[in-house]
Parts: sequence; structure tokens; C-alpha cells
Amino acid sequence: MKKNVLMQILSFTVLFAFLCLPLSTSAQGSKANFAGTWAFNAEKSNLGDAPQGGRMGGGDFTATQETNLLTVVRTRTGQDGQATTTTAKYTLDGKESVNTTGRGESKSTATWSADGKTLTIVTTSTFERDGQTTEMKSTQVWSLTSPTALSIVTTMTTPNGERKTTMVYDKK
Repeated sequence: MKKNVLMQILSFTVLFAFLCLPLSTSAQGSKANFAGTWAFNAEKSNLGDAPQGGRMGGGDFTATQETNLLTVVRTRTGQDGQATTTTAKYTLDGKESVNTTGRGESKSTATWSADGKTLTIVTTSTFERDGQTTEMKSTQVWSLTSPTALSIVTTMTTPNGERKTTMVYDKK
């Protein structure tokens, strides 16, 4: 009798595990994948009153996405004609990421929406200019509007007020 009860419990446990396995696998795989090479689409973007798309995050970039890491590599040509490459890395587990550039340090936290379709990256950037330390905060919401189109809505708080832009990128 005890053996039958034990077998039933074991059978139920194994059956339950097999039923839950596809759910957990599909939940992990249901997050948006932003990996690819993305070209800025100025016609579909809304820069608001921001000066030039390049200063607010426009321009082409390449993203790689692993299970828990989004890496964004941008190459821009400065006013002096020199190309500059920047790399930003964001952990996708809600932990803080720190990125350093020639302008200063940025601390970011990336979190997924409940359905895994959007990624929100909240960043605080600190930099020195003319002997003064300035802090800027931004929130980027990344979403795929189609398999080949990416939208990044950015709200930025600056010393000059709040700015909102919508950058649209086409997958190359």
C-alpha cells in the first residue's frame, strides 16, 4: 500500500514537472531580442526639439544580446571628422550597470516589462563641464514594432528641462 502511494506521488511529481517545463522554457524565450545591426530612420523618428539625432542617440548601432546582457556599440563621426566608438553594456536582471565614457560615468538599470516585449533602461549620467558637475537622467523604452523595426522612446531630464524623443531604427 505504501509502495502504491509513493509511486502515485512520484508519478504525479514527474508529470507535473514535464507539464511545467514547456511553460518555463517558453517564458524565458518570450523576451524581445534586440540583437542586430540597426540603421537610424530619420523619417519615422520624432526628435522633438532635440538638436540633431546624433546627440540624442540617433545614428546606426549594433546590439548583441545574451541571456543576461545587452551590449550596444555605436560609431559616430565627430565635428572634427574623427570616428569615435562607444560601447555600453546593460545587465538584463535589474542590477545596476556602470558605463564610462570620455564625458563621465553612467549608471543604468534595465528591467523587462511583465510580458517581455519592452525593455526600460533608466540611466543617471554624471559629467564635468567647465569645472561643474552636471547630472542628467534618462529613461529609454526599447520595443520591437516589427521583426525589422526598433523603437526607442527616450525621456531625458536635463538642466534645460525635459526632452522626449522617439528614435526608430531599421534592421540591416
